[in-house]
Amino acid sequence: MDNTTEKSLNSLLQGEYMAVDSFNIFISKLQNQKYRDVFQDVQKQHRDNISTLAEYIQNIGGKPDENLGFKGNMADIKINFDMYKKNDNYIKNKAIEGETNGINMTEKIMRGNLDNKSRDIVGEILHRDRNSIERLKELN
Repeated sequence: MDNTTEKSLNSLLQGEYMAVDSFNIFISKLQNQKYRDVFQDVQKQHRDNISTLAEYIQNIGGKPDENLGFKGNMADIKINFDMYKKNDNYIKNKAIEGETNGINMTEKIMRGNLDNKSRDIVGEILHRDRNSIERLKELN
């Protein structure tokens, strides 16, 4: 397996772990059950992405990097700080911002040096993430 492919897919995997952690924080701060339900669905989608990516990385002979590391821990601290006494609409907008950043990162990975199967998997994740943003935007 191409080391660049493994590195790119692991970078995407790290983003998915960060998304799950971020949504844990968001969900714990939400008051509205309807918001919470949608946020939990989006979080589940990110967990599914983790499973898909980790399994695929293993199937192509790589090792999934399942440690959030310093960058992920710093992101958690920042999100916790930003969420202090904020309303559901503010949290929704922060989630949309995070999902948008994740899509931008995924698009960058997709433009990189990936084989066709890896590109297909990344494309599916990108599609699901775009749908998640639409679901979040519909909340009011």
